[in-house]
Amino acid sequence: MPAGKVAVAVVTGAHGVKGRVRLKTFTETPEDVAAYGLLTDENGERAFRVTVTGTAKEGVVAGLSGVGDRDAALALKGLVLHADRAALPDLDDAEDFYHADLIGLVAETAEGQRVGRVRAIHDFGAGDVLDIKPARGSALMLPFTRETAPEVDVAGGRIVVVLPDEIEVIDTGEPEEPEGEAGDAG
Repeated sequence: MPAGKVAVAVVTGAHGVKGRVRLKTFTETPEDVAAYGLLTDENGERAFRVTVTGTAKEGVVAGLSGVGDRDAALALKGLVLHADRAALPDLDDAEDFYHADLIGLVAETAEGQRVGRVRAIHDFGAGDVLDIKPARGSALMLPFTRETAPEVDVAGGRIVVVLPDEIEVIDTGEPEEPEGEAGDAG
């Protein structure tokens, strides 16, 4: 994903026959999804102006510029829409952050032992999950809660995680490179 982009919605389906879509929004107020200017696909190749026309379960009903019929709307199902980071409001509280801010943070234990790097934040329906890529081995998936992530230091580039007893940290001493950005805004 291009730098400076934050996922703000996903098209979940068509609504009616005039090209409107249902959007699941990742914004605090669902209707705000239209306030961020042009929204683009992940690569920034397609851009849409959003006009909210109603509410729907988990989001809004909206018109997207250039989408004029049901078939065109259906073809967009699953499309994640991104806003320019500069268009999003500043966060007032030091404990608030966008999911995009977490991508690339070094995950470490409270003792400073490197676990890996956050590569994505997922929401499979039961809450946010940190996807951490260790220097070696398989990805770790941890619930993103106060208990498992008691400290988030975006400015310092790190997140402290509490691992279950079953997981052993293997610190190779070699910093892993971030694989790029993925995930959604929160």
